Amino acid sequence: QVQLVESGGGLVQAGGSLGLSCAASGSIFSPNIMGWYRQAPGKQRELVATFTSGGSTIYTDSVKGRFTISRDRAKNTVYLQMNSLKPEDTAVYYCTFRQVGSSWDYWGQGTQVTVSS
Repeated sequence: QVQLVESGGGLVQAGGSLGLSCAASGSIFSPNIMGWYRQAPGKQRELVATFTSGGSTIYTDSVKGRFTISRDRAKNTVYLQMNSLKPEDTAVYYCTFRQVGSSWDYWGQGTQVTVSS
């Protein structure tokens, strides 16, 4: 079992910045993959940014150049720095974790990000 605890998020005006963090604990083995998804009201959950098993990063087009994913392997923590936020970034943001070789994804509880215009 893996537990994910997210922090950060909140309310910010358009153009502002927020940072999210997600700490994983439990039965963690390397290599593993951590990333962020989001779900806006009435929409499907979508990938925001993730590390691949090779350590590279993938971003959805709408956040490229504005969001940065990073991780501290020693702390089993992944971060999402969000700059130049837009109202359309408003969503619940979820952290994910997967052991490489496993088909099971662990999810955090989600944290609300609201961007006002």
